Order: sequence, then structure tokens, then C-alpha cells
Amino acid sequence: MSASTAVAPFVHAALLYNGDTEYLATVVPFITAGLAAGEPVAAAVPPRQLALLRAELGVAADDVRLLDMTDVGRNPGRIIAGVLLPFADAHPDRPVRIVGEPVWPARSVDEYPACVQHEALINNAFAGRCATVLCPYDVAGLDPSMVADAATTHPTMADATGSWHSDRFAPGAAVASGNVPLAVPPDALVYAVDTPDMTELRQVATDFAVRHGLTGERVQDLVLALTELACNSIEHAHCGATVLLGTCATGLVCQVRDLGHITDPLAGRRPASTHQLRGRGLLLVNQLADLVRVHTTTEGTTIEIRFRVPA
Repeated sequence: MSASTAVAPFVHAALLYNGDTEYLATVVPFITAGLAAGEPVAAAVPPRQLALLRAELGVAADDVRLLDMTDVGRNPGRIIAGVLLPFADAHPDRPVRIVGEPVWPARSVDEYPACVQHEALINNAFAGRCATVLCPYDVAGLDPSMVADAATTHPTMADATGSWHSDRFAPGAAVASGNVPLAVPPDALVYAVDTPDMTELRQVATDFAVRHGLTGERVQDLVLALTELACNSIEHAHCGATVLLGTCATGLVCQVRDLGHITDPLAGRRPASTHQLRGRGLLLVNQLADLVRVHTTTEGTTIEIRFRVPA
């Protein structure tokens, strides 16, 4: 596959580019070829790349769903359910093309493992679908190890000269690489939940969030995310939950720990069906938080959520 050719039923390619010229020379033909073939096209990329595409596409940009990945994909755990699958599901009768750039140089070291898991899980989420997902990687701006990781999460690699099969493709290992123990937040406030009544937890979480600078609707978002996770512990893990409330350099870092085990790697990453009445908790948490990390084994699970506090 070249960077401008779609092959049914599903193609997932990492595009290695060096500079704006290579970016436009590969991504724009991929987009315009899709439009010419009557395929719906979306691009979720960082703001600078978004501006480049708008300028180069001209009036054709109006036919592309353009999204700021730093907004819709700030938490990598929300991209599949919030961006990729909804776009594909909106066009069930046609192949779709998507440019998705979830890894950019300003990503933090805490966010990056979740990005690797996200890229690997695209393969699970789109298995059997007629779609092409092209993921650009800025080889000049990213650490070489991040570019190398792309070969483990994408079955196809591409650059300005062509494409090739990745002999390092190992999505299961890539998902496992992010399933690591999560450190207890420094100076964390520890709160135990052993009842379905979340009244006290809501108050504790609200006070904590306000005290540490979270404001407006984001306070309620954090409280809702924590109570959803604690409720999941009571209902699905059939045990109490330990809630830890702490801070980090960018804002608030909170954890919910229990004795359960999450066996489905796509849990919380599938869009909820219109008839689904239950099982939306982790999906909702992914939509609310700025970052979600999960460590799960047969001995227990820790789910960590982060909320940015404006400087």
C-alpha cells in the first residue's frame, strides 16, 4: 500500500514523515484520493498540522471532517470510541479514510504509554471493517524509540518513498507494555468506599478538587468519574474500593483500586449502543478525564485519572 491507496477491508499504517513538505506530499494525496473515490474522510491531527492541511486542501477541506487531536484525543483512551468508530459507523455502506495523529512531540511521558495502547487497540476495534487509518509520526520531533514503537502497533509502515509490511508488528505486546503498576500519588488523600452510597465520596472529591484549583464543570466531571469508578468496584469487582486523591505537575491525579480484573482490552473504548443501559462507566470516565491509565492483573486493578488544572 502506498500512503495514498486504500486496500479493503482494513489498513492501519504508520506514516513516517520528516518536515512539512513530506507531511503534505503524503497526507494530502491520501485525503484527495479518498475524496475522488467518494470515500468519507476525517483527519484528527494536532493544530499545526491541521492548519497545514486546511491551507493545502483549499476548498476541498470543506469535504473533510477536520478535528484538533489535542482536544478530541487529549486522553488517548477516548479516541476510538469518540472519534474513529463513530465516523466509520456513520458511513456503514462505504469504506472510510481517517488520518489520526495521536502521538506528537508535546505529549507527556505519562500520556505516551496510553498512546501506544491506543494505537495497538485500533487493530482490534477495526478488525473486519472496510477502513484505512493512516497515523503520521514526526520523525524529526519524536524520540526515536517512539518511532520504533510504531512498528509494533501498525501492520503497515510507510514514508515518502513507499510502504512495507512491519516485521515487528505485535499489538498484544504493545498493549501489555502499558499495563504496568501505577505509583501512588505523592501525599495522596486515601478514602475507602465499601457501600453503593457515594454521597460522602462526592463531597470529599468536590472539596479536594476545589481546594486544588479545579473550577466550574470540571469539578463535577472529576466527581462523576470517581463515583463511576467506585460504583464499578462495588458492582463488578464485588468488593470495596480504595480511592486516592493526589496532585501532579499538571493538576490532579486520582486512583481507584480494587480486587477486580479487567479482561477486555477494549473496555471503555467502544461506543455505547443506543439500546445499551449498562456498562457505560469506563466509557464515560474516558470521555471526562484528560488521561486514563489502567493497570490490571488477576490480583487487582488500579485505574488512574488525571485532570488538568490551568496554570
